[in-house]
Amino acid sequence: MGYDFTVYKGSKDGSIQKSSTHRDALKRDEVLVRITHSGVCFTDVHYRTTDMALGHEGAGVVEETGPEVQDLKKGDNVGWGYEHDCCGRCSKCLTGWETFCPERQMYAAADLDQGSFASKAVWREAFLFKIPENISNEDAAPLMCGGSTVFNALHVAQVKPTARVGIIGVGGLGHLAIQFAAKMGCQVVVFSGTDNKKDEAKKLGATEFYATKGAKELNIGEKLDNLIVTTSSQPDWKLYVGVLNPGATISPLSVDLEDFKFPYMALLGNGFTVQGSLVSARQVHRDMLTFAAFHGIKPVKMTYPLSKEGIEDCLKTLEDGKMRYRGVLVA
Repeated sequence: MGYDFTVYKGSKDGSIQKSSTHRDALKRDEVLVRITHSGVCFTDVHYRTTDMALGHEGAGVVEETGPEVQDLKKGDNVGWGYEHDCCGRCSKCLTGWETFCPERQMYAAADLDQGSFASKAVWREAFLFKIPENISNEDAAPLMCGGSTVFNALHVAQVKPTARVGIIGVGGLGHLAIQFAAKMGCQVVVFSGTDNKKDEAKKLGATEFYATKGAKELNIGEKLDNLIVTTSSQPDWKLYVGVLNPGATISPLSVDLEDFKFPYMALLGNGFTVQGSLVSARQVHRDMLTFAAFHGIKPVKMTYPLSKEGIEDCLKTLEDGKMRYRGVLVA
């Protein structure tokens, strides 16, 4: 007794390999999910040369439930993100910071034989999120990591509705950050290389927009209380020091293996806070979905079939910088 299902894996040469995996009969609070959609994140590009099942922005339908499942039932729409499990007993878990649990189970570090680029998956009920009725699975999938990441940055930085929030980058993360900050009541100041995305940023909720390519300094009038960096690499930090209020919080979300190098005396003299964050802990993730549903926040997306060819096409679009703005695989 058990379940066999299709997964799509990375490989040494970067090609996508169709494979299969097996899970035994459901135990405790395990749930069998039939995957209908998967978001595609640039993290998946990083791991496409690794022998592991890809995908961590899953959305689907509950097919079966284990004996200790309490809230989910067959037919429910659910999603999951980057974290799959935690110890549940350490100080981090007990205070709602399970993303920093020393025994956390994260994408690319655990459960390497299953992901959201697949036909089905088995996860604990405790790490599945029921999708609100007025959000489609197609729109919910990118929120499971992209939405979770930017909402958590706003949450841990304790952004106020009266804040002027700067957002660097209008892409997979940035276009969601603009919407969340705008719906929180903030003034949203967007920075991008060129004016190409100005109109779209304004439609998403930006109140101001500045093109930065070739700029030696930025003149934006009133300074910023928060700065969220969503670009794929670190910006020129010196360019932004002058637009930050004393006491401003900087939230760097770029995945960059280089050291963080910031003007030291500017940091001290202005009392800036640099706030690291990961994806949301579970209650914050639930709040994010509730907030997105209430305010009609949706990703701007491009869809592809959930197949070997569709995945490769989607990843190429992402690598070429042509994605507007989240790729979604459709089963």
